[in-house]
Amino acid sequence: MTRVMAVGVFDLLHAGHLYYLEEAKALGDHLTVVIAHDDTVRKRKHEPVTGSDLRCRLVAGLKPVDKAIIGNHPDIPIYAILDIVKPDIIALGYDQEHAEGRIREDLIEQGYSEIDVRRVSGLSDDLDGTRKIIARILEMRTQKEVE
Repeated sequence: MTRVMAVGVFDLLHAGHLYYLEEAKALGDHLTVVIAHDDTVRKRKHEPVTGSDLRCRLVAGLKPVDKAIIGNHPDIPIYAILDIVKPDIIALGYDQEHAEGRIREDLIEQGYSEIDVRRVSGLSDDLDGTRKIIARILEMRTQKEVE
């Protein structure tokens, strides 16, 4: 059995997220999705719109997902989650800002040289990302205010 791990915030779940997880699942037999801990989101991106418990429940309900878990607190080393998930493959989304080469180097350095890292393709939709959806909502609100 090939175990795949996908990671992300999954705030404001959308079609781009679903496509990422479908592509990740296609790489193996079992897909575990690691949902970013709220404090990690705050530290690296923004204040999450929805909490990690709700984000985890939503992702767990998606068809390609076999298991969803909340990631470690940002004070815990990032690669510690690998001892829990035990993936054969880490699937990166097309727009995730992770450098594949750097992750491979880190995995080797941490003793996980057997884990493969693959970037999956993206959805070619105009609303395939959270920031795009928010921008569209704000645009629609502005248009309505002008009318």
